[in-house]
Amino acid sequence: MAIGIDGLSGLLDQTYTSAANTSADALQGKLGGDLSTATDEELMGVCKEFEAYFVEQVLKEIEKTIPKEEDEDASMSQLTDFYKQEMMQSLSKQICSQQDLGLAKQMYEQMKRNYSL
Repeated sequence: MAIGIDGLSGLLDQTYTSAANTSADALQGKLGGDLSTATDEELMGVCKEFEAYFVEQVLKEIEKTIPKEEDEDASMSQLTDFYKQEMMQSLSKQICSQQDLGLAKQMYEQMKRNYSL
């Protein structure tokens, strides 16, 4: 059974979209849930995940400022986009683990203060 370039391109596009939606949905589920029974470690973990997601979105906006090559093949473009997405997620987690940006700590302290957690 052979898959043509169009079929592979569609499959890659679907996988890319699904991965992006799953990441956002997982974070939304954690943030939208009842955190009143969460431990301090769980609460800080959610704050750190949001910080990494925020950094990822900043990196995506920065990447948009880089000019794209016009003669790039469509199937290669989708494959490149998929790996860029994976790289940005990994890089954002690494940035947040190595640098103290302070966003997660500020969110954690505000949640403890405002919601009496």
